[in-house]
Amino acid sequence: MADLTPEMTPEIKALFWWMPEEEKEKLSLGAIVEAVLNYGNEKMVAQLIDYAGVDRVAHIFYQQTSGPGRRINYHPRTVNFFHQYFQRHAQGCPDRKPA
Repeated sequence: MADLTPEMTPEIKALFWWMPEEEKEKLSLGAIVEAVLNYGNEKMVAQLIDYAGVDRVAHIFYQQTSGPGRRINYHPRTVNFFHQYFQRHAQGCPDRKPA
């Protein structure tokens, strides 16, 4: 997967405040998705979805949150909210119900 870092906004970069600038350029899209969905505001989420696409973000989210015995770094409320959001808005979502 391509990195988001060339298009990463200053607001999203601020979520990685503890990292040197040169390390932020090496972040995977999965790390960026996790940080934005967990700690970002609605503007950051919209920027992420505009850049990567809702289906791609949903795919990464479901990879990170599904599977038995998997350690999940998301807050429980975040998992619940985005599970419902992606069920409604993403095409390749597991358990997608028709609108």
